[in-house]
Amino acid sequence: MAPATDIHQKAITLIGQLPQDKLIAVVQLLEFLAQPPQSSTVSPQETQLLEVIESHISEEEQIHLNTLRDRCEWDELSEAEYQELIGYEDLLEEKRVKRLEALIQLAQIRNIDLMRLNQQIQLRSQPSHAV
Repeated sequence: MAPATDIHQKAITLIGQLPQDKLIAVVQLLEFLAQPPQSSTVSPQETQLLEVIESHISEEEQIHLNTLRDRCEWDELSEAEYQELIGYEDLLEEKRVKRLEALIQLAQIRNIDLMRLNQQIQLRSQPSHAV
């Protein structure tokens, strides 16, 4: 058996052993990997949209926000802290809206389904544990 045939057979065997709930994720990954490579050049417009999509508050801000949320849950916030929490929540909502708008525009530019684009971006941003 040729090496290429061996690896295909091994993949088929492993897929056959997967539980049903894992099979969906494997199929999505295979679909992503089977797509033809996009050109390595990304337009300035796409770069700008990707920056919006991948934009987050800083780690320090996230820690502070989590603290405010926890303290709010226990009714331990001063009025000023409560207003700060509302400001953070408004900022995050605005970021979510801008992210969605950027995703829609990028999906239109790349002529792909919005859900598929979102999956690609999530896969791209997850650390790989492959050896």
